[in-house]
Amino acid sequence: MLDKKVLICYNEPVSFYTNYIGKDSSSNEERVDLSETDFKKNLHFIQDSLQKSFSSVQSLGFTRDIKKVISLFQSSKPDLIFNFVESIEGDSDYESFVTGMFDIMQIPYTGNNSLSLGNCLNKRRTKQLLTFKGIKTPAFQVITIKDSIKPGFIKIKYPIITKLISEDASIGISENSVIYNFEELKKQCKFLSMNYKKDIILEEYIKGRELNISILGDEVLPISEITFNKLPKGLPKIVTYEAKWSPSSVYFNNSVPVCPAPLKAEVETRIKETAIAAYKALGCRDYARVDIRLNKNNVPYVIEVNPNPDISPDTGFVRSATAAGITYDDLLNRLAGFALKRNISDKSHQKI
Repeated sequence: MLDKKVLICYNEPVSFYTNYIGKDSSSNEERVDLSETDFKKNLHFIQDSLQKSFSSVQSLGFTRDIKKVISLFQSSKPDLIFNFVESIEGDSDYESFVTGMFDIMQIPYTGNNSLSLGNCLNKRRTKQLLTFKGIKTPAFQVITIKDSIKPGFIKIKYPIITKLISEDASIGISENSVIYNFEELKKQCKFLSMNYKKDIILEEYIKGRELNISILGDEVLPISEITFNKLPKGLPKIVTYEAKWSPSSVYFNNSVPVCPAPLKAEVETRIKETAIAAYKALGCRDYARVDIRLNKNNVPYVIEVNPNPDISPDTGFVRSATAAGITYDDLLNRLAGFALKRNISDKSHQKI
């Protein structure tokens, strides 16, 4: 056991939007961010695991009261932060600011730095960086909240999938997100603009298999596939907000992960090479998940790069780690090791 103080940092669940699922809903359950509440339910698993390896393990929920947070840091003096902060009171734009504060306070923390978190949250910037590096990603177009949408304004091909330009956890994504004509597009963009007050990114919809590639350090873990074979006809085969967070929904119960994914060797190699290239292009470190769609010719297209993906015990990242023979305790210890080693390296450079 290491004689070190660990502080688990996460965001206190707060309702930021009145609707998270990307379509009209009367359910009160859907009016809270289930991705945030779900993490807090699993917090004790992380605490129990870390207590096996570290002498002190505490947790801290972040809110907008940053003065209070800084005061708690100064009093507790942690040796290591496990960073699970994805927003401040529901606002994901603050995610990268938190790691900036950790850097200023010179406290080692797990996961990705501010630049990587900020670039990955902004889907336009992600796509620009991927394109610059020659990595395939679906064609896209950004619609700002000030734009007047007219037929000639749309420059990419249908079908199109609509996403909020700076959100994660599939917030705002539903079966209505896949669009086949201009009238549908205009209707969905109006709904998203009114409910989320954010710019929208339109992306050419790649019909094909959906794959999650988890990367730990420099190791690509077994690939996981989200299968939609049991999804009712007429529903697009995509990972919606409900598919991730609403256990009573059709999407949740019919979006089935398979790990390892059955892939031909040459296709698997191509996917892994693409994922690693995307990981490096976005400046990721420690751990991330790259989401890829295969087109009909088995060409991989990167649709998302997710730094600091959820590693609660029942998540896709942990599923891939388990398939690689990595226990949950070992996964957390590896993340801690990356951060502590980085801190030692930083101190040695300062002496020079």
